[in-house]
Amino acid sequence: MKPPVKKNTIPIDLKLHNDIRAVERARFAHQVAEKRRLIKQYKMERERQQKLEEQEEIKRLRKELIPKAQLMPYFDRPFVPRRSEKQPTVPREPRFCIPRHKTIKCCRMSCNDMSGPSQLQHLPSSVEKTEALYKNRVLQ
Repeated sequence: MKPPVKKNTIPIDLKLHNDIRAVERARFAHQVAEKRRLIKQYKMERERQQKLEEQEEIKRLRKELIPKAQLMPYFDRPFVPRRSEKQPTVPREPRFCIPRHKTIKCCRMSCNDMSGPSQLQHLPSSVEKTEALYKNRVLQ
């Protein structure tokens, strides 16, 4: 006896992982390219807007810089200066001595170390210095 005749086997369509991955990767690459194109387009639009704003600003500044006539001041009330109510400042001589905390340790010589005001008398005041300079220039 013969075994029954079997039907011919139909091969199943194979779906490899590489093929599925390639399709997904192509879709992803297309999305990335679309995003980059949109970003580039957005940057170009923003630069164009900025250039337009700068041009408008330049036009506005040029209009403002056009010299225009000033209004004449009113002279119906003459200006009378008033005397100041503040007390005048009292001039004082400069202090030529260096404070103790600012002196160098090796040469601690300040006004306190000197014996009284007689030591300071040999130092000319600022008024005397300017007078001497003025006299020297006049004589030359």
